Amino acid sequence: MKVIFALTIALLLPENIADAGGPWVAAIDPATGGPGAFAAEEIRREAEAQGMTLGEAAGETCIAIIAEKEAKAAAQSYSIRVQNESGRRTITVRGADAAGAMYGGLDIAEAIRTGTLDTLKDSDHKPHIWRRGIKFNIPLDLRTPSYSDCSDAAQANISVIWEREFWTALLDSMARHRYNVLSLWSLHPFPSLVRVPEFPEVALDDVWRTRAKLDDTFSFAGNDMVRPAMLADHEVVKRMTMDEKTEFWRWVMQQAADRGIQVYFFTWNVFTWGAEGKHGITNDLDNEITKKYFRASVREMVKTYPLLAGLGITAGEGMPHGLDSKVKEGWLWDTYGEGVRDALKDDPQREFRMIHRFHWTAQRDILDAFKNYPGPFEFSFKYSVAHMYSIPNPPFIQPLLENLAPGRKTWLTVRNDDIYTFRFGDPAYARQYILNMPPADKMAGFYMGPDGYIWGRDFLERHPDPGPRPLVMDKQWYSFMLWGRLAYDPSLPDAHFERALAARHPKASSPHVFRALQGAAQVMPLITRFFWGDIDLKWYPEACWSHRRSKGQGFYTVRHFMDGITMPGADVLCIRDWRVRLTTRQPITKTTPLEIADALDGAASKTLAALDTLREAAKEDSDLQKNVTDCEALAWLGRYYASKIRGACALALFDVNGEQFEQETALRQLGDAHCHWKRYAAIRDAHYVPALYNSVGYVDVTALTEKVAADLEIARDWKPGTLKDDGRRSGSEKGFRQ
Repeated sequence: MKVIFALTIALLLPENIADAGGPWVAAIDPATGGPGAFAAEEIRREAEAQGMTLGEAAGETCIAIIAEKEAKAAAQSYSIRVQNESGRRTITVRGADAAGAMYGGLDIAEAIRTGTLDTLKDSDHKPHIWRRGIKFNIPLDLRTPSYSDCSDAAQANISVIWEREFWTALLDSMARHRYNVLSLWSLHPFPSLVRVPEFPEVALDDVWRTRAKLDDTFSFAGNDMVRPAMLADHEVVKRMTMDEKTEFWRWVMQQAADRGIQVYFFTWNVFTWGAEGKHGITNDLDNEITKKYFRASVREMVKTYPLLAGLGITAGEGMPHGLDSKVKEGWLWDTYGEGVRDALKDDPQREFRMIHRFHWTAQRDILDAFKNYPGPFEFSFKYSVAHMYSIPNPPFIQPLLENLAPGRKTWLTVRNDDIYTFRFGDPAYARQYILNMPPADKMAGFYMGPDGYIWGRDFLERHPDPGPRPLVMDKQWYSFMLWGRLAYDPSLPDAHFERALAARHPKASSPHVFRALQGAAQVMPLITRFFWGDIDLKWYPEACWSHRRSKGQGFYTVRHFMDGITMPGADVLCIRDWRVRLTTRQPITKTTPLEIADALDGAASKTLAALDTLREAAKEDSDLQKNVTDCEALAWLGRYYASKIRGACALALFDVNGEQFEQETALRQLGDAHCHWKRYAAIRDAHYVPALYNSVGYVDVTALTEKVAADLEIARDWKPGTLKDDGRRSGSEKGFRQ
């Protein structure tokens, strides 16, 4: 069946463009549904931004966007064809479905923005990865928290989550960057989302936020996320009935569908925030009332939201740690599995996906429990554990791929607990990471996002511009663009992204903007592959920091760097192994710590050299100035880590040979590190505030300068023979059980 859009937009080029040629006519529109309307509006918006005027005149160039279902065409695919006949140029976008037509239309909008419409050529496009998503820990309400809620960013975003303007802006950006999955994660979202007839007291009217000051003493298991003091001192940030809430979320899901985006909710289990104590509901797995409540809540969730694409579930921290996975899976089937089956009895043709995380459970027990699930059933795995900015080919998934049940697929949870604050972007790293992902016969898709921060509105900026805070996705638009666009098409060349930067910053040298962002982006992968802490609470590279309750560490000293391990699969030597090979004259075949230090210095030098050419243009471009500031901060952080690694290496050699020269070298390098940190802290904290993060606690970069300086005292007081080697080199969660 062929549907040709009916809306006509005539785009007239401004008179002062010499090669304008004539009017442009775009035949576009929503006969196929919302995505067509979104593409049409994007073309209109970009045309107006370029000074084009809209009219009805027949033009010399016609742009037609068509959605056409073909049996052989891949979903989301599209073609662009350019014809020149009798002085008339016709650009036809033909999508295999509404999403494909929309993506083709967005290509046209982008061509208008970057000034390349005249050079468009015939091309064919299909997605490299079918489902490209965002992971969003959603702070719905004080009473129904996510794992990220004990943080400044989450508390600031509770009211934001209920703004229509926020969701319109977020979903617009997701579509432009070619994301088509939005996963919303909450410990127990049901009281904020649905009314359950059998348990009427559970539904929560209004939206609450605590006024109590939060700290870093919350449990890592999520079992004290709502404390009595928080409830006692709360504020109502929005008055809403449950009926208004359900209408709001139906609207959000419709807006998502209009942009080709599917919405999923993910839960951890067993948590009953917002419901516990009502109707006899508790966190006890053996409580039959709790099981009935969960089953009914899942049923109502599916029925209340016809556009909800599926649920993600976890045999999580709310279950006893030593509990047999068969028991866990039996509970999850009795609640989530049966709840979905109950809902689909009235709508048996509806496809409703279930995504089961590989987290503290075993594949065979999952499959046995969910053997009668009435729809697509897939897994989910933490692909780089918590650090996507480490190496582009993380090894942790290999046991899963080798033992994945026939015909099953897994999603990748791509966690970014590396960079919360800054703007950055390296297409080479993103492209390589994407190309290393598992093949389509084993991978369902990915969703990317943090646990330690909230990708809502950004509240870190110290001196924000007037008006609403910017979306994190808009602030870091370049990074989000890279991952989304390359996940759809990894063959996009670097030149494509340079053109996007040129359109954004027309008075700046786009190659230099590109190089500055790329150099800045290389700092985190280099340091994290050298100094490995697998989960977020163990390693926050923006501050050389871990949660103070992570083995009592907090700030990582030069001693920690000597004791530290490198990332599995990175082929990087830790300092202890490097020292042994060096002092015993063994062959060195892996990357050494000093080579990592040199690479960090190289990235910093590349960044700072590019920035020198941008400072003049940045005076007239506030957004470019923010990029310059962020890249400069990351460059000095890179130099800090380079000097700290060199200092740790020299101190490790002094430990084994007692040579004064090595101790002096360590002191000199650690002194340089101290100077670099002060530069980093001054730049970072002039523009951003300290913050409480849920995974690593309160971070004040300037205050940490005292800890940085203490490395010099450690080196001065070091006694040879102090550094012991227990031989341990492990330290990453397995993530998969057969």
